[in-house]
Amino acid sequence: MEIGIDSFVSALFEDASGKTLSAADAMSQILERIELADKVGLDVFGIGEHHRKEFLDSAPTVILAAAAARTKKIRLASAVTVLSAADPVRVFQNFATLDLISQGRIEMVVGRGSFIEAFPLFGLNLHDYDELFTEKLDLLLLLRKNEFINWSGKFRPALTGQGVYPRPLQNPLPIWIGVGGTPASFARAGVLGLPLMVAVIGGETHRFRPLVEIYKEAGRKAGHAPEKLKVGLHSLGYVANTRQEAADDFFPGYARSFTSIGKERGWSAVTREHFDAQTTSLGAILVGDPEEIAERILRHSKALGGISRITFQMDIASLPHEKLMHSIELLGTRVAPLLRAHNA
Repeated sequence: MEIGIDSFVSALFEDASGKTLSAADAMSQILERIELADKVGLDVFGIGEHHRKEFLDSAPTVILAAAAARTKKIRLASAVTVLSAADPVRVFQNFATLDLISQGRIEMVVGRGSFIEAFPLFGLNLHDYDELFTEKLDLLLLLRKNEFINWSGKFRPALTGQGVYPRPLQNPLPIWIGVGGTPASFARAGVLGLPLMVAVIGGETHRFRPLVEIYKEAGRKAGHAPEKLKVGLHSLGYVANTRQEAADDFFPGYARSFTSIGKERGWSAVTREHFDAQTTSLGAILVGDPEEIAERILRHSKALGGISRITFQMDIASLPHEKLMHSIELLGTRVAPLLRAHNA
């Protein structure tokens, strides 16, 4: 099982005095964390894509390019590329270029995104939410497979045999589908035979098992081999020396973030009681000490019928850089070895 980190590059980090970091300093720190993740042997680091004031990841390929120049082994991914709001040709060219820069360490996780700001920003109609993604994914997969493209669709000018360059080092360039809780999204990934990245940021992880089964059954019916139908899990998480320390560190920032988002979406304010319930053995939030977290990851994997990758989204809590660096070190030196020993 691969283990890694996803980041949305929070703009809300604070320094030791409680002052919000400059965007330049926050960007410098995320690159330091990616570099450390590489050094301690984590498998993957993903950068999200948002177009909101509280995140600095509106141009994730630029961040990934900087990370590629500072790392050697770790795979670098999007988490996710908001394909509905992008031109698939440019997306493919950007990631193919990244793949060359990184010597074949790039992956795409594509999805529709959990926020809607990209749609008006790029002149798109939110009512076309699903149709945009379906058409653009179809084109992206054709671009991955073919150097010269003949294609026509509703939302983009036709391609009439043009070559699309550069071609990536990896053939094929890895593309995952990032999903939330929509059955049709799971089924689509299965039909296409693409690996699945499931974002579970609340509730109980085992409740997603029926959706994973939809994915696998759709893939089986489409003729894809079981080993091709990989499942990854994206979770909120943070590791500290003790469970109590981890919970006390993570909760304040987590509560601020989700209470703020909740005001937009009609959720109630986050309480410590609710948070603690989410960090129990069945809960989706992976906050605790290294041994507990390794055990919970294995339990979640079993509950979902087996996962091949787990990624932690830590910076939603806007923790100090030093604490995040320590957590990354614990993931690489304590949690990852336990998972690898179990799966050996």
